Amino acid sequence: MIRTILTLPDPLLKKVSAPVAGITPAIRSLAADLIETMNRQKNCVGIAAPQVGELVRMVIIDASRHPKHYPSCGLRVLINPRITHFSDNESTGREGCLSVPDLTANVARSTAITVEAMTIEGTPYIIKTEGFEAVVLQHEIDHLDGLLFLDRVTSLQTDVFRRRNI
Repeated sequence: MIRTILTLPDPLLKKVSAPVAGITPAIRSLAADLIETMNRQKNCVGIAAPQVGELVRMVIIDASRHPKHYPSCGLRVLINPRITHFSDNESTGREGCLSVPDLTANVARSTAITVEAMTIEGTPYIIKTEGFEAVVLQHEIDHLDGLLFLDRVTSLQTDVFRRRNI
């Protein structure tokens, strides 16, 4: 089922999400809904459960959906993801978000990260990734902590831009 995406200033977007206690039918259904919702959005490479009003620690990513076809590991469902390592190197890039549809911004992110999570089957796994996919993961995991990309900009005056309609 395609879910409605919450947009700023909805207060749920600023709340911290609870860990997923177990892989239940409701969690599996939410994962399927998130995938369907993400796939309905043009050029969307990730979505987090809080963006559809579900305050649980689940994100879906697929950096290969970007029109520039960045290298990635493809579609991933991450349950209770947490970043366990950030590289010392950062890069600044333009980010947008379904929950902030009218703006983009320059955001500095680590260029490589390690993430521990569970699969939708409940199996623990580790992802070591870099580049665009690392940025996508950092962006989506921020949603689980009630953070939006606008919370990460250095200057609202110089780093935030109106989105161009393409």
